[in-house]
Amino acid sequence: MADNASIAPLVLFDLDGTLVDSAPDLELAMNRYLAELDLPAVDSSAFRRRVSQGGRAMLRLTFAGEDDDALGLRLPRFLSIYADSIAECSGLFDGMREVLDAINAAGSRWGVVSNKPFVLAEKLVSVLGLDDECALLFGGDSLPTRKPDPEPLRVACEHLGVEVCDAVYVGDDRRDIDAARAAPMPSLAAAWGYQLDGDDIHSWGADSVVATPLGLLEDGRLASASQRGQRS
Repeated sequence: MADNASIAPLVLFDLDGTLVDSAPDLELAMNRYLAELDLPAVDSSAFRRRVSQGGRAMLRLTFAGEDDDALGLRLPRFLSIYADSIAECSGLFDGMREVLDAINAAGSRWGVVSNKPFVLAEKLVSVLGLDDECALLFGGDSLPTRKPDPEPLRVACEHLGVEVCDAVYVGDDRRDIDAARAAPMPSLAAAWGYQLDGDDIHSWGADSVVATPLGLLEDGRLASASQRGQRS
């Protein structure tokens, strides 16, 4: 397991599919929306794999054949239902509490850079009781750009007074890794997350692909670029 010296000063996480298993509540919200329309429930397995792609992608799967304008009209109602029950079933992935505790014990900080709308990301983090220890939270609408653009990661580091190379980003979607590589920031691909069928997570170019949250604590994985350079 990682010792305190091997943890970067700042660890940034994607939210859905990386830090928090939010798929159950998003599926519940979609099924409640479908029930309002007298339509059948979603296929649970297929829906779960779409969660990291965002609200429109979940609607595109559910309402196949509808154009983007129609899906855009559906999005506010879906998100409203979701906001009302944002953490009935959601929680940290198994082992993630231990990861956060290790980061805190090292005197490092952690934060969230997500493409989820800020108001929903903030509510989820708060309801789960994580807001007091989360050093920074950016949603997809917090800045003019969003992942895979690297600017949210760069601005997060700027806000917290940390050099980009001294932070680490953990995410379960290719956009997360693309953003980190462009920053440039060490990146870890979360294989426990919500990948699509056919995704080759090993081709994304992350510094490491990690099978479980506790795998983040294997020696060196949460180290910054400067720490890795000191050990080489």
